[in-house]
Amino acid sequence: MISVSRKDAKEPLENVLRRFNRKVQQAGVIMVVKNGQRFEKPISKRERRIKAITRNERKALKMKKIKLGQR
Repeated sequence: MISVSRKDAKEPLENVLRRFNRKVQQAGVIMVVKNGQRFEKPISKRERRIKAITRNERKALKMKKIKLGQR
């Protein structure tokens, strides 16, 4: 559970709310909730993961070529 408290009594509520929103976003809570809103077959989950891995590998290879000046 994410909790945020005021640093001092005079801290505005907007600042506390901003810190809370940032912590929620960094923790990835919103993504977990959005992914759980609808049912997804296990096969499609696996396919999505494989596609993400492939995409990351291609991006890494592209960045490596750019750094080496082979583009």
